[in-house]
Amino acid sequence: MSDSAAPVEFVTPPPAEPGDQVAVIAPSSGAATIFPDVLDLALERLRDRFDVEPVVYETAETDPDRLRENPEVRAEDIQAAFRDPEISAVFATIGGDDQIRVLRHLDGEILRENPTRFFGMSDNTCLASYLWTRGVVSYYGGQLLNNVAIAGEFPEYSERYLRRALFDESLGELAPAAEWTDDVIEWARDDFREATPEYESADGWRWDVPDERAGEQISGRLWGGCLTVLQWVLAADRGAPDPDALDGAVFALETSEELPSAEEVRRILTCFGERGLLERFDAVLVGRPQTRKREREYTDEERDQYRVDQRATIREWVREYNPDAPIVFDLDFGHTNPNAPVPIGGRVEIDPDERSIRFP
Repeated sequence: MSDSAAPVEFVTPPPAEPGDQVAVIAPSSGAATIFPDVLDLALERLRDRFDVEPVVYETAETDPDRLRENPEVRAEDIQAAFRDPEISAVFATIGGDDQIRVLRHLDGEILRENPTRFFGMSDNTCLASYLWTRGVVSYYGGQLLNNVAIAGEFPEYSERYLRRALFDESLGELAPAAEWTDDVIEWARDDFREATPEYESADGWRWDVPDERAGEQISGRLWGGCLTVLQWVLAADRGAPDPDALDGAVFALETSEELPSAEEVRRILTCFGERGLLERFDAVLVGRPQTRKREREYTDEERDQYRVDQRATIREWVREYNPDAPIVFDLDFGHTNPNAPVPIGGRVEIDPDERSIRFP
């Protein structure tokens, strides 16, 4: 099966059960080794909140330089975790910027023959898209340092949806979070566990539905992830679906902690459109964007304007190539918290009239 071959049939890996073992791997960067206390917090929450036993694989304990130099070692850990019959789920520690180099070292048949629930985001979009081409559903979210080890109290919303993604047959009905944060709490802080991120009220999802689609029930398989990383997947043509396999799919996209400008988002979407991809999607789901960087302070006005500009750009350039596609903004997946791990490759049902999103 080539990287772009469409699978004959999708499979959702079997759910885990309390008491099961779950793998902890670093398929992207080794940054978790720089912040062992944060990783320890994530492992504690897996044990205490979810009653699963994390098994830490070699890559999760390997320094960043060695991991970057050896993409084949990361591929070996991915395949070992999927092959192990004692492992019920696989958690990525963190993202990065070069997982695209790992994909050519993977054996897609091993992953297809040993489907296991994978949780990761950001640079792990590469592996999620690769699994999509093999017909294996994965979960965009639940990443250990970013989502599970969030400072302060573990959000009830995150726990609810990670529990469903880990233990249930389906994610079920998705609801908007009541509050959210992109407050950047430094992982190196001595008081990281006690620090409390600044949360702000969420005002629900924003629906943009053309009149022609009013009253229409939409159903399709989800494909997507971090927009910048998806650009790399397509540029390398590795782990990218056959365009025909995306007919009738639903596009999930979000932007990263690098805060790409509206102009950068426009350029990427234009390339998607010119490649003939945007016109294939029946709907678009957009994760709430992060609006802060560690390097500087942002005013509330700057953050609000960033969100406004991004929504407008996504709307304009999706509409340029797909005038009839409903777009739903500000979903709780991606780089903000709380976080719902959405199933890449899973079916999603969207009802614009009822304003509902469901993963059956």
